[in-house]
Amino acid sequence: MALTLLRGIRTQTLLKANAGLFWTTQLSPLACFTTRVEGVQTIEPKTVPKSIQRATKQAAEQKMQGFEAVIGIETHVQLSTITKAFCSCPYDFGSQPNSTVCPTCMGHPGTLPVLNAKVVECAVKVALALNCEISMTSKFDRKQYFYPDLPKGYQISQFDIPIADKGYLDLDLPVEFGGGHRRFGVTRVHMEEDAGKLLHSESGNYSQVDLNRVGVPLLEIVSEPDMRTGIEAAEYGAEIQRLVRYLGVGNGNMQEGSLRCDVNVSVRPIGQTEFGTKVEIKNMNSFNEISRAIDYEIYRQIHLHKESQADQIVQETRLWDESSQKTFTMRKKEGLADYRYFPEPDLAEVVLTSEYVDEIRNSLPELPEAKRRRYENMGLSMQDVIFLANDDNVAHFFDSTLEHGADAKLAANWIMGDMTAYLKDEKLLINESKLTPLELSEMIASIKNGTISGKIAKEILVELIAKGGTVKSVIEEKDLIQIADPAAIEAMVQKVLAENPKQLEQYRAGKTKLQGYFTGQAMKASKGKASPVLLNKILGEKLKGN
Repeated sequence: MALTLLRGIRTQTLLKANAGLFWTTQLSPLACFTTRVEGVQTIEPKTVPKSIQRATKQAAEQKMQGFEAVIGIETHVQLSTITKAFCSCPYDFGSQPNSTVCPTCMGHPGTLPVLNAKVVECAVKVALALNCEISMTSKFDRKQYFYPDLPKGYQISQFDIPIADKGYLDLDLPVEFGGGHRRFGVTRVHMEEDAGKLLHSESGNYSQVDLNRVGVPLLEIVSEPDMRTGIEAAEYGAEIQRLVRYLGVGNGNMQEGSLRCDVNVSVRPIGQTEFGTKVEIKNMNSFNEISRAIDYEIYRQIHLHKESQADQIVQETRLWDESSQKTFTMRKKEGLADYRYFPEPDLAEVVLTSEYVDEIRNSLPELPEAKRRRYENMGLSMQDVIFLANDDNVAHFFDSTLEHGADAKLAANWIMGDMTAYLKDEKLLINESKLTPLELSEMIASIKNGTISGKIAKEILVELIAKGGTVKSVIEEKDLIQIADPAAIEAMVQKVLAENPKQLEQYRAGKTKLQGYFTGQAMKASKGKASPVLLNKILGEKLKGN
C-alpha cells in the first residue's frame, strides 16, 4: 500500500499534553511523533569516548552547587512476539510501509481485539525480573487521544490496575564513573500497544503515515524518581536493555525504536523535600545521549534558579538535539491532559494463577545482577564483572569456558583482551566466532603446562577465531610447540651473545637495559617458541658470565 500523506499538518498542534496522574507520565503522543532518527536511521549511534563522558560528568557535578537533580525514566520495551498484541499481523522492522496491517490494527469498525497470550508471559517475566508485585487480576483500558498514526483514536493500555508494580532494579555503576552499587525503584510495569509513526518530509510541507507498528506489543516500565545524575539514568536504561535481552523478550535495539527512554528531570535545593518542576526529554537514541541530555538539562535548570528565573522552568516536553548538545522546547504543557481512561470493553480481565506465575518464575535464566555477584565471588575485579555480565552471549561463552576447567581470571583476560579486540576489528559478535569455549580452555591449559607461550597463544587465538579447529591441530600444523629444553635454549643464548660482542661488553659495563635486546634476539632465533621463563633464567646467568 502507498503511504498516507497528511499535507499541511503542523505537528505541534496535533500533540496533546500528557496525563499527570503519576509522577512519571504515560506514553505520550510524541512517541508517535517519531523523528526521522527513529523512522529512518538504522546505523548504531557513534560512541562518545569515555574521557568525554567523564569530563561531562565532572562538569555537571561542579555546576550543581547547592542543588540536586531528581530523575525518573519511562522505558518502552517492544516485545519480540511473532504477532502483534491484539491481532495476527506480524511486525518486522524495516518492512515496506503499511505492508503488515489488517482491519483490526487499523481500527476499522466492527473489528475486535484478541489478546496475544505471549504478551502476558513476557510481562510477567519482566515484572518478576524487576522484583515487582504481580497483579493476579489486571485489566486493559482505553487511553484516548487524537493523532494521525493512531487510527482508532485511542490506545489500548493499562491504567489503574497494571499487571505489576512496586519493584526495584539493582545495578553496578562502571568503575570509570566512580563505581558503587545502586538500587532504583520501579513504580509499575504495564502492557500496551504501540502507535504507528510519522515520517516528516525534509520540506516540512507534509508527513507520511506508516501504520506497520500499530498494535505492536509494548511494556512500559516506569521508574521511581530515584536517579540523581545522567550517568545513573543511562546505566539504569542500559540495565533494562540487558534484562530484556537476557530474558529473550525483546532485542532492546534503540536504533530500531525497540527500546525507548523518556526521562523526567527536575532540580531542587539540597534539603528541599518537594520536587521541582519536571521537564520531560525525548528523542534520545543512545545511552550516551541520555546521560548528556540530562546533564545539560540539569545545568539549564540550575542556571535559571541562580539567575532568579526559576519561573521560566515550566512543565513541558523538550527534545534533545545531538548536533548542538542542547535540549529545546517541543511543546508546552498548559495543564493536565484528560485521556478519558475507561475500561476496554472488548477485552476481558487478565487473570493469572499462582501455578502460571510460579512456572514462569522457575523458567527465568540467571539475571545480570546474579551473574555479577557470582563473578565477584570468583575474585574477579568489578571491571571484569561488569564487562562479562554486560552481554548474555559473552557471559555464556565465559561460563562455558570455566566448565571446561579454565582458570576464571585467565579466561576473563583472554576474552576481554585479545579476543574482544579481534572481534571488534572484524565487526563480529562472540557467538559468531569459530573459537569454542572448549578450545579456549585448551589454549589456556597449554600455556600453563608450558606447551606454548603466551606469544604463540596470540597467534593460535586469531587462527581459531577466524577458521576454527583445535589448539592441538594448529600447534602441530604450524610447529608451534614451545621449546623448553634447557640445552637447546642455552645454545641459542650462547650464539646470540657470540654474535653481539659489542652489546655484551656494554651490558657488562653497566648498560643493563640491553638484556631486553638479547631476549629479543634469542626469541627471534627461536621463532618465538622459546620458553620465556627458561630463556630469561639462562640468559641472566650467561650475561653475568656464569
